[in-house]
Amino acid sequence: MKSDATSNAEANAEFNFSAIHEAIAAASPDTEAFVWRDRRITHGQLGERSRRLANYLLGRGLTLHKDRSALEGHESGQDHVALYLYNGNEYLEGMLGSWKARLASLNVNYRYVEEELLYLFENAQAKALIYHGEFADRVASIRDKCPQLEVLIQVADESGAALLPGAVDYEEALASASSELPDVTPSGDDLYILYTGGTTGMPKGVLWRSHDIFMAAMGGKKMDGSEYSSVEQIAETVKAVGGAMKTLVGPPLMHGAAQWASFMMMTSGATIVLPNAVDKLDPDDFLSTVERERCVSFSMVGDAFARPILDQMKKKSYDVSGLFVIGSGGAPLSAANKTEFLEHVPHATIIDSIGSSETGAQGSNAASKDGGVSTGDFKPAEGSCVVSEDLTRVIDPSNTEELGWFAQTGRVPLGYYRDAEKTARTFPVIGGTRYSVPGDRARYGAGGSIEVLGRDSVTINSGGEKIFAEEVEAAVKAHPDVFDAVVAGRPSDRWGQEVVAIVALREGATVDADALIEEAKKHIARYKLPKAVVFRDQIQRSPSGKADYRWAKEQAVAD
Repeated sequence: MKSDATSNAEANAEFNFSAIHEAIAAASPDTEAFVWRDRRITHGQLGERSRRLANYLLGRGLTLHKDRSALEGHESGQDHVALYLYNGNEYLEGMLGSWKARLASLNVNYRYVEEELLYLFENAQAKALIYHGEFADRVASIRDKCPQLEVLIQVADESGAALLPGAVDYEEALASASSELPDVTPSGDDLYILYTGGTTGMPKGVLWRSHDIFMAAMGGKKMDGSEYSSVEQIAETVKAVGGAMKTLVGPPLMHGAAQWASFMMMTSGATIVLPNAVDKLDPDDFLSTVERERCVSFSMVGDAFARPILDQMKKKSYDVSGLFVIGSGGAPLSAANKTEFLEHVPHATIIDSIGSSETGAQGSNAASKDGGVSTGDFKPAEGSCVVSEDLTRVIDPSNTEELGWFAQTGRVPLGYYRDAEKTARTFPVIGGTRYSVPGDRARYGAGGSIEVLGRDSVTINSGGEKIFAEEVEAAVKAHPDVFDAVVAGRPSDRWGQEVVAIVALREGATVDADALIEEAKKHIARYKLPKAVVFRDQIQRSPSGKADYRWAKEQAVAD
């Protein structure tokens, strides 16, 4: 089963990640692919290590069971390899090694507790697990409840944890396997699996064809927006750049934003650089790494990354003269923070991107010193559109009044793993065309731009009016004393629900709730204003920076 594809896609060869990286490794074996701490790994070394992992997994019995053509959109015919890892070369090797064996890797949130891990491993039907030693105790606590989890590969780390019974050391596994390319034939039909974070519900495994996600979000397009037509063309691009560009990837690789940024930059010839710290954002480490490696770009996730980095830039001077692009995706980046970045790096361009696990990249907002700053409005990518609330038609871009759903057509996922019902609901057919509609509210703005208001699942219905949490959050964050904020609804006798802002102030600030609401009045209608403000020392977010709305609702109700 294939997703809908554009006429341009039909003219191109079907891409798979194994062939892509093997072509890069053959053309540029001595070019640095990856830098982290004291590790500097070339494409040739990354190719060899990922092939060894592929052969080890195949040798342990993991395999392709059924071709894509014989499956429904919510089904998988490949064995799955779960990656329970902090950032590091093992993460990229785990993804590439799985693909080179025609297996499907999947991401595991390293903050999950035992119950969440048990749900994920069972839902994903993971047969192999690659995990850092620090997580060995958690794995041991649920191992007996996961009979399908047959292969354990433990990555040594600072914890010094002993190998679990039956587990093999990662480096020993690689050393024991052949460095030759496995005798399998990867396909554009092979799966890329991305599990959603679960901050507003249980995690779901989004199934993509490799070709489709590569074109939609992971490097299938060149810098000028045109599409690659062959792996040889990609390899020539990487060879021509020759490692002259370096990009720092800030978010955890367990999230799609970091995976997409990494592979996008890899195919453009850039060397992927990671901060030294892996379990949290350390802004000094982040900026020091940008300075040390002379990175031309870095990626982050919204204000949760931006605010600490900006505060650190005020405390200490860093040489970021070589920085030309600041990229953000996965969460909103406020106009105030964009403006402040441009004060520190006036020659840079800020690219604020929007998309989701279910859509790929859907749009972008470029800000610069000369071009001005805005937030929430995006130039749509190919296939991005707004569909009507009843999912029966596509709204015309000239209609700026009608509120609908942010949607994507063309290259979209096959479905949610093992969930036919949610697959049908999220990927409806409208007018004979299949769309992805994951739940963000949107409408068209001036000039064909799309104004994205936020996820409908966290919409607050107050007095019959729909209020979007992200819109109120942006208004509250406009106050200079606000470090971070999320918004949730709580029950109200008068309004049904009322808006509550949960706010973390900047260090030393003493602003009160009235002052925050006065600032918000400048940006949103009165009915959207918070009825209460709850102050907390810190806002709970996922490691990628996404808001935890379940936690926010608990804080709103508890106040």
